[in-house]
Amino acid sequence: MSPIISACFSPFSETGWHDAGTYNKDIKEWPQRGGANGSLRFEAELKHGANAGLINALKLLQPIKDKYSGVTYADLFQLASATAIEEAGGPKIPMKYGRVDVTGPEQCPEEGRLPDAGPPSPAQHLRDVFYRMGLNDKDIVALSGAHTLGRSRPERSGWGKPETKYTKDGPGAPGGQSWTVQWLKFDNSYFKDIKEKRDADLLVLPTDAALFEDPSFKVYAEKYAADQDAFFKDYAESHAKLSNQGAKFDPPEGFSLDGSPAGAAPEKFEAAKYSSNKRELSDSMKQKIRAEYEGFGGSPDKPLPTNYFLNIMVVIGVLAILSYLAGN
Repeated sequence: MSPIISACFSPFSETGWHDAGTYNKDIKEWPQRGGANGSLRFEAELKHGANAGLINALKLLQPIKDKYSGVTYADLFQLASATAIEEAGGPKIPMKYGRVDVTGPEQCPEEGRLPDAGPPSPAQHLRDVFYRMGLNDKDIVALSGAHTLGRSRPERSGWGKPETKYTKDGPGAPGGQSWTVQWLKFDNSYFKDIKEKRDADLLVLPTDAALFEDPSFKVYAEKYAADQDAFFKDYAESHAKLSNQGAKFDPPEGFSLDGSPAGAAPEKFEAAKYSSNKRELSDSMKQKIRAEYEGFGGSPDKPLPTNYFLNIMVVIGVLAILSYLAGN
């Protein structure tokens, strides 16, 4: 995996959370209720304090959107987030797609719907924000575990050190303070490191510390620190739940990429199979890719008809093999 691409895991994962995390369950009308609707792409929302720095992730995703214009921003943000988690070593998220985009910046939610890092009452603040979205204490703790990826930069968020021994050499732009030692790997080390508090170079925000201070949160935090499989299971469920919040789907039930569309090849497409550390794809891999494309009614030698399902699958492939392209 290219270290430069690995450095994109955190911002990609954040695009999904920050687009969906504005949902208010008490507002029934779409898009006023917020949620995963692609509004994050507009400058009016990108300027919100909680979204500082996410413009860089959107710049990386825009060429994919330009090439596959039929895929909505709302789906692309959630797709990038779920793919980043999985490619970083995390669980496969049971996603569905078909989200409808808002059409203009006037439909962006007001600032203040995303959580603060250092509120006066951290545990209560987390509950105020997540309960507003219809989530519970388990969701709060599980989703907080995504801080195992990435780092905080004081010039953007006001939190963290300018650099540490873990971030001074990058990858990507050096600096910032990470929550974990291996901040490009998705695992349960976030919970272990908060619990042990042994390293001053690792970041612990007030809202992080609350996970082991609040009695209800602590039950889940202790569980995840001890059992990575339990964390992965709960995280995948909570991530999928969050990614659907407030979204309007077309068709209304959405659709999954885990099944095969009519006329598809019997074997399910798995983008990770096409990621390689080699400088050249093997002949067998090229034949496999060709077989997959022919299964959809086309081939590498002729264009396929426009198909939203196929576009989404191709985008997954693009995100998964960016490391191969960057390495060459």
